Amino acid sequence: MTYCPFFIIAFVVLLIFCESWDLTWYHETTTAEEEMITLLPLGEIEAEILEALINRLKESFQCPVEIGEGYSLPPGTYNPDRRQYFSSQILSEVRKAISPAKRGKVLAVSDVDLYVPQLNFVFGEAELGGHFAIISLTRLRQSFYGLPENRALFLDRTAKEAIHELGHTYGLRHCPHPECVMHFSNSLQDTDRKEASFCQSCQKLLEEKNIIP
Repeated sequence: MTYCPFFIIAFVVLLIFCESWDLTWYHETTTAEEEMITLLPLGEIEAEILEALINRLKESFQCPVEIGEGYSLPPGTYNPDRRQYFSSQILSEVRKAISPAKRGKVLAVSDVDLYVPQLNFVFGEAELGGHFAIISLTRLRQSFYGLPENRALFLDRTAKEAIHELGHTYGLRHCPHPECVMHFSNSLQDTDRKEASFCQSCQKLLEEKNIIP
């Protein structure tokens, strides 16, 4: 059987057009989903805290932020000897609970004291270059240290720790600049000293990754 050259060319062009359209649609869909940040309340978290986080994270990462379905703290993550919760284990359980189809970043928000074996406590933990992170509100409150509460200061600390941990999920490591939000907080004084924003070097890295336009 002999095919007309014109028919063959037209057929090839049609295939290329169809493939190109499908790939474009898929790319646009997954990009929008991958840019989403979902806040995941673990236990009872005040709505005001989550709403404040939404505004700060939208400003920092220039992407949609939503509040996801709340979860109870995973059983077996509490260490009675330390009277703290193992953050790495919580992250592992959260990863199992979230549907594999869920894209983007997930920030679990807890109000319990967190730890990892190497440290006395942590304000949060994240997967470097991954999808999941967690923060603790407990040690960000003035009352934890026997001091009068300061709501504005507490919300500012919460935003800093949330931006810091999400920065890790976008591939940023700890920054040596003490005022950069990616600087490691060994104490609450470190958190109060740094800004809720990225230094020029970290900002540039995010821009190179096309995370911040």
